[in-house]
Amino acid sequence: MKVGFIGLGAMGAPMARYVHNKGLLTAVGNRTQAKADALAAELGVRAARSAANFADCDVVVLCVSLDADVLENVTALADVLKPGAVVIDHSTVAVDTARRAAAMLAAQNIGFLDAPVSGGVEGARNGKLSVMVGGEIDTLDRAQPVIETYAARVTHMGATGAGQATKAVNQVLVAGINEAVCEGLALGEKLGLDPSRLLPTLMAGAASNWFLDKRGATMLRDEFNPGFKSAHMLKDLRIVQSIAQGSGLRMTVIEQALADYAELLERGLGDSDTSALITLKRG
Repeated sequence: MKVGFIGLGAMGAPMARYVHNKGLLTAVGNRTQAKADALAAELGVRAARSAANFADCDVVVLCVSLDADVLENVTALADVLKPGAVVIDHSTVAVDTARRAAAMLAAQNIGFLDAPVSGGVEGARNGKLSVMVGGEIDTLDRAQPVIETYAARVTHMGATGAGQATKAVNQVLVAGINEAVCEGLALGEKLGLDPSRLLPTLMAGAASNWFLDKRGATMLRDEFNPGFKSAHMLKDLRIVQSIAQGSGLRMTVIEQALADYAELLERGLGDSDTSALITLKRG
């Protein structure tokens, strides 16, 4: 199996390395060409300069930022991939974007999986991501050996778009946890509690969660290296908002998180980790 990988950011680059470790990686591409050239030289694979450089790939993995990026890449790949190939999209985009991408590729008998991930940069680096997949099950069966190189869990959630719908639910929970952890730790600071005692105590009880474990100590030291950028969280929350519109549900967590991350961007913290949210909670 020959695999191409497009999008070599904080998540994509370590994921591509896991594919390479299994002897599957053939070509890598990135909007910034120098990044693709550097990783290709490191791993001894092809540095793609256009979609044509992926023409011989059985599977192409996307890990990009925006809906427009996904559609741009899918449009180009639809013209060059052979029938029976599969495109796996690990980006977080709208359900409708996933369906449009699948339709474009299906017209050329190319499979598509919307397969957003959760687990953060740590999950990508450790090969322990949770992957939520929408699409045909036989398409997933063909692509599973690739996804399993960097995933701890791969779950088929249903038809095309179900992966992105699951990621929307995931991001509601993430946003709410972030809000609670940052408010709680800001209160802990105000009360003069010792972080070296507070954090392990919280982690030993019902308040334990991934965000507190991975970001609690760093945010209390005002270290906000991403991680997951606040600007990306705001983008995801806007997708969640669009999916939830018309549901009739009370989405107060999303409303608060949207306002908070928009304010972080206004303060110039869009490239900071989402844990920079604590700077707002301090007042």
